[in-house]
Amino acid sequence: MRLVVGIGNPGRRYEETRHNLGFRVLDRLAADHHIAVSRRRFDALVGQGTIEGSSVLLVKPQTYVNLTGSAVAPLLRWHRCSPADLLVVCDDLNLELGRLRLRSQGSSGGHNGLGSLIECLGTEAFPRLRIGIGRAADAGQVAHVLGTFGPQEREVVEGVVARAADAVRLWLRLGTQAAMNEVNR
Repeated sequence: MRLVVGIGNPGRRYEETRHNLGFRVLDRLAADHHIAVSRRRFDALVGQGTIEGSSVLLVKPQTYVNLTGSAVAPLLRWHRCSPADLLVVCDDLNLELGRLRLRSQGSSGGHNGLGSLIECLGTEAFPRLRIGIGRAADAGQVAHVLGTFGPQEREVVEGVVARAADAVRLWLRLGTQAAMNEVNR
């Protein structure tokens, strides 16, 4: 079993925000592979299916971003998975809009959701797919991540969500290192 976790905030109010790109990628995967992410397990909505020949649990934590780890850690234990069986999909202020970066491990980079996961799992050694949202020149960090994409950004976002879903499929098919070679070009 592999777990793919999208980081985001629950509720309609946050659906279109920059911080919810992880949820949007999971929604894309769920639609493409006919997986209903609707069953409540611990503090998350989950859906189980097969993608690229792998048994996958798609996970949308229903905590706020800064408590993501408290929703994911019990799922890993329940399914007897290690952090290496986990792929976290999240937004990243430090990457320009539309860039993808797959890493096998690392720090939170200032992302509170990743920080919560690191704290709850007791390790930085889990793969993560970061999606660039860039920094706003005129807004604070919180306002930026909780803001929605502008009209000119939306086309880029649709493309990067599709590419991120493809990157998840590569990770499932090839593993972290080989997928990194493709995604991080």
